[in-house]
Amino acid sequence: MEETRDGPRMDPGMTTTNRATRTLATTVATAIGLLGAATARAAPEEIQVYMNEMDAPGEFGLDLHNNYVLSGAGEPEYPGAQASLHRYRLTPEFSYGLTPTIDLGAYLPLLTLADTGKVSAEGIKFRIKYIAAKPFAANTWWGLNLEVGKVSHALDINPWNAELKTIVGGRFGKWLLAANVNIDAVVSGPHPGGAGLDVDAKLAYSVTPDTQLGVETYSGMGALSHPGGLSREEQFVYLVADTTIRNFDLDIGIGRGFGGSADRWVFKAIVGIPLQ
Repeated sequence: MEETRDGPRMDPGMTTTNRATRTLATTVATAIGLLGAATARAAPEEIQVYMNEMDAPGEFGLDLHNNYVLSGAGEPEYPGAQASLHRYRLTPEFSYGLTPTIDLGAYLPLLTLADTGKVSAEGIKFRIKYIAAKPFAANTWWGLNLEVGKVSHALDINPWNAELKTIVGGRFGKWLLAANVNIDAVVSGPHPGGAGLDVDAKLAYSVTPDTQLGVETYSGMGALSHPGGLSREEQFVYLVADTTIRNFDLDIGIGRGFGGSADRWVFKAIVGIPLQ
């Protein structure tokens, strides 16, 4: 759709109705352009499908989230944004087991290393996760995760955001299947818009007692009020491996972006640090 920077010219002979119609058409076209730009999002601070991992009550945990954009869009998504191409992100996630069913977490700081070599702290996020004590069936789980955080303008045009994540899954012999349905909302910012919907899923197979190989998908579904248009939304598929090395948990993967993804190839790694 072709857009112009200038507003509609007011022809002296144009009626009030025609002026209003033209103004409305220009406004709609601008809004569509903004929505199209907003769907091309870059790699977040954490790339994972949430499952039933919990710290025991009174215990602390630490995961180091890493990702690096190997190829993709070299231009910023909006004025003042940090380009994601060749950007490395490192985010420590500190967690604490509050009760047998509630786990608290803090992502701080959200560190980035831009392709210019500049290292910067770009925000902080907090979460509270609940995993039900009574699952649907044996070897299954369900729960919720609420996350609220503030990031710099370089990472998001809206500084304050929140996400409500549903968590379901199960282990069936050597197979693991898990999924998250996420509702994302802007808490405050210049472009609040409506809530967004995305679905994350994981299918893995245990090749040894300590190692799993699998696939993860991260699928943007558009606005919560009218989901769809998958070709315009961010889509990612990762090949992943999960293993344990000397009490360190390791989750590594390589992902390919489709649709509205700003990034095309992304490497990710989550390292679980034993603190006990």
